[in-house]
Amino acid sequence: MTVAEIQSRKEELERLMGDPAVLADKKKLAEFSREYKRVREMAELQTTIDQMQETVDEARSLKQDPDESTRAMAEGILVSLEPSLTKLKERLELLLIPPEPTDANDAIVEFRAGTGGDEAALFAQELMRMYMRYAEREGWKTKVLSTSLTDLGGIKEAIVEINGEGVYGKLKWESGVHRVQRVPATEKAGRIHTSTASVAVLPKVEEEDFELNLNELDIQATTSSGAGGQSVNTTYSAIRIIHKPTGLIVTCQDERSQQQNKAKALDVMRARLFQLREDKQHRERDKQRRSQIGTGERSEKIRTYNYPQDRITDHRIKQNWSNIPAILEGDLDNIITALKKAERDAARA
Repeated sequence: MTVAEIQSRKEELERLMGDPAVLADKKKLAEFSREYKRVREMAELQTTIDQMQETVDEARSLKQDPDESTRAMAEGILVSLEPSLTKLKERLELLLIPPEPTDANDAIVEFRAGTGGDEAALFAQELMRMYMRYAEREGWKTKVLSTSLTDLGGIKEAIVEINGEGVYGKLKWESGVHRVQRVPATEKAGRIHTSTASVAVLPKVEEEDFELNLNELDIQATTSSGAGGQSVNTTYSAIRIIHKPTGLIVTCQDERSQQQNKAKALDVMRARLFQLREDKQHRERDKQRRSQIGTGERSEKIRTYNYPQDRITDHRIKQNWSNIPAILEGDLDNIITALKKAERDAARA
């Protein structure tokens, strides 16, 4: 979009959001409001960039001034502004990427321990904490829908719902196998072990956007169970749903009532089936583009956390980051931005 197009769309959205027909349609109003916020941010960024660019251009011309103090001042301005100008331009470029319809959705994130026994389960727990910490930094809300714990406090399986603005759009490339290489706390000989855990990020979809066929579901009420399979309550409040055509199974037990667990389990099942449909459409429509940055499928190894070398590698974009402790505390901005840039570059290819 050009500067004129951004301003034109901003004005058009302002008119649309004042239309009585749009005001009466909550879904349409929310859609326009999200777009307006994005377009307004682009317009404001462009104004800032133009002003900063003008100052930078003037400073560059002053570097040729015969007066030494003037040249020094110009150099100081450039050192101060040029890095900021580059970052603002990158931010605007990312905003100019048209969002996919589900990018604004909340997300349902599933974690599963892979190979590596107790160490894999502990790593899955750390990954869940990492994304919950990132959500906290973003001002999002999190709710654990279901957990299956090991005796050591690791996670066999867990499902977390994350609510906030643009959650799925930021987390969608986190799906896949995460691998960790480190010396486990239980390893007495100091040997490095390799373990894996999988993450699946699904867009949460409303019932009106994707209707479940209840005739295809086998809904069962069961008792909740805790670590090691021990019963933690004897009432039939947990819900297990089987989608008969695909064999997908969802279990929710962390809510207090059967009705609440059923509602959450249906949300998860709807998200899984919606994603299955979307993945099939993506594979048929743009297999080549998606293959450049990874499919996001759970079976694909996407990232390695190498503790001895303090290095995280994303294998899809072949990029490394250091400071694993900070990243596991939720400092994911650089990684997510790099993945979004890769998506932009793949779209241009």
